[in-house]
Amino acid sequence: MHIDRALRLVAGIFVLLSLLLSQVHSEYWLLFTAFVGLNQIQSFFTNWCPMMTFLRWFGLKKCVTATECK
Repeated sequence: MHIDRALRLVAGIFVLLSLLLSQVHSEYWLLFTAFVGLNQIQSFFTNWCPMMTFLRWFGLKKCVTATECK
């Protein structure tokens, strides 16, 4: 798995987890959902996301070609 696909997977898991926690624990977990969304927007403009740093630490590689990312 490449870093681009893993990043989308992690973002999706964070959103779903925070939505679940907002229902069973506290509605303040929706702030975490908003943080994930805002982070995705800023990464669109800057082409950098803090989670990518962690994923690189785990050994994931960046896609070089478009066919490689599938």
